Amino acid sequence: MTHKQLKGLGIALVTPFTAEGEVDYAALRRLVTYQLDGGIDFLCILATTAETPCLTAEERQNIKSLVVETVKGRVPIIMGCGGNNTQQVVHTLQTDDFTGIDGILSVCPFYNKPSQEGLYQHFKTVAEATPLPVVLYNVPGRTGVNMTAETTLRLARNVENIVAVKEASGNFTQIDDIIKNKPAQFSVLSGDDGITFPLITLGATGVISVIGNALPHEFGRMVRLALAGDYQNALPIHHQFTELFKLLFVDGNPAGVKAMLNAMGLIENQLRLPLVPANITTFSKIADILRQLNIRL
Repeated sequence: MTHKQLKGLGIALVTPFTAEGEVDYAALRRLVTYQLDGGIDFLCILATTAETPCLTAEERQNIKSLVVETVKGRVPIIMGCGGNNTQQVVHTLQTDDFTGIDGILSVCPFYNKPSQEGLYQHFKTVAEATPLPVVLYNVPGRTGVNMTAETTLRLARNVENIVAVKEASGNFTQIDDIIKNKPAQFSVLSGDDGITFPLITLGATGVISVIGNALPHEFGRMVRLALAGDYQNALPIHHQFTELFKLLFVDGNPAGVKAMLNAMGLIENQLRLPLVPANITTFSKIADILRQLNIRL
């Protein structure tokens, strides 16, 4: 996988659960097929939106195998592999089965709040432990630490298989600095659906999307129009989903998108503790907007 393949609509895939709380593999297969039929450009599995910390090692392996088997090489697959214990991440990269996986998404170390030098050394060490391309994931709202543009650019220039960053800081100045000064072989992906359109106008190459789980065709059309420079037709689609962007995160992610997928009849509205489903008010608002937009399977 090269940075050129990290373009367009990527999906931060959810993990469906049954009413009894088990992984719903049948629903997962249907959801992946729905994404492929919707024209997605790549998949991102077993990351934040997948509730990965609440999955067992066996479940993670089963999910990975099912997705690889269902995709059959039609789009690249990026898999989450990160943490705040550098040695453990390296061990995982060196010992787990990554057959069928085209790249790694690795989140900034959380909780222990490393310095910028610590972030640099962490990601350099992680990247050196795998031959796979590595996508950095900066999401300070979850990790408690922001990776600066300077650190991201240093990694992009110095580590050959660090090919992209998923930027979810919401800091336009920082993201624009990365886009402006990055090497040609490095991609910047939006980590926030709501600012994907403006980031593409600045030079981002795509998004790893939450809303795309439910609306791959519709949101993907906006992304592709924006990437083609057709802002006049992309902007109304962006505005069409403005309220949904907000609702999907009112009760946390992936509670909002799971409520949306449930309203569309795609999965059960189940999460694993400590996460809980979106409240009934949020669910009703999401369902109302879907009806207004005339979106159904």
